[in-house]
Amino acid sequence: MATPIRNAMIPNPTLKRLRQGKLALGFCPFHLRSVAAAMLGHAMGYDWLFIDAEHGAFTAQETSQICLAALPLGITPIVRVCADALDEGTRALDNGAMGLVIPHVDTPAQARRVAEAFRFPPMGMRSWGAPPAAFYYGGPAMGEAQAILNRENLICAMIETEEAVANVDEIAQVKGIDVLMIGTSDLTSTMGLPGQWGHAKVQAAYAKVGAACKKNGKVLGTGGVGDDTWMGHYMQRGALMVLAGSDHGMIMQAGTERAATLRALEGTAPAAAPRAKKKG
Repeated sequence: MATPIRNAMIPNPTLKRLRQGKLALGFCPFHLRSVAAAMLGHAMGYDWLFIDAEHGAFTAQETSQICLAALPLGITPIVRVCADALDEGTRALDNGAMGLVIPHVDTPAQARRVAEAFRFPPMGMRSWGAPPAAFYYGGPAMGEAQAILNRENLICAMIETEEAVANVDEIAQVKGIDVLMIGTSDLTSTMGLPGQWGHAKVQAAYAKVGAACKKNGKVLGTGGVGDDTWMGHYMQRGALMVLAGSDHGMIMQAGTERAATLRALEGTAPAAAPRAKKKG
């Protein structure tokens, strides 16, 4: 009989990589709402899942099942919830998630509310229900478990507006938040520059957020950059928690390219060799 695991927490490999200054690449399940999403993300070589419960049609059950499937594979399940759905975030953490992404954090007050909601006392006011999945539903004494979870659950606030960029020095000072991720699609949209990834105002925003992260010991993250050249530009300037893309985008890109390739081959197959005539 296997020896039960009493006190160990399942590791958070993404948080470990980020603390070592290493790149952590994320894959976004959006349409893939089965446990296969975790295996696919792992097989493709990603470090973490960006389970998008803000825009995707995920139920709490589907979110939990993908998280639980990811844990033994060593790919970190991280859930994005809606900005004001903090209760959904705590349920995700209780049921398999090892991190959360909170969109539209524009002010220091909002950042403090996020940290308070997802950290146990004395750091915050997160409620204790029962030992979470991170401890195999067991774990050490409650106080010790809460201290470990405060240290090992990853909390990411998204910077997506000019207001957030203006306030980023104060936002970055909030304890309990590990990552500031620039949501570049929304940032360019709110700037009136939708999709202009390399615009001077966008570059300046990255520089300001990156400087605030460096000064305050936060990790700079990036998502929503729809151009590989500019993605590389921002990675070279310090972005470590990088959302590579979604199942939607990858299927559309690969599927479109494959269809074009096969249509171009139409009529190019070699003609069949003529059959030899029978004698007699």
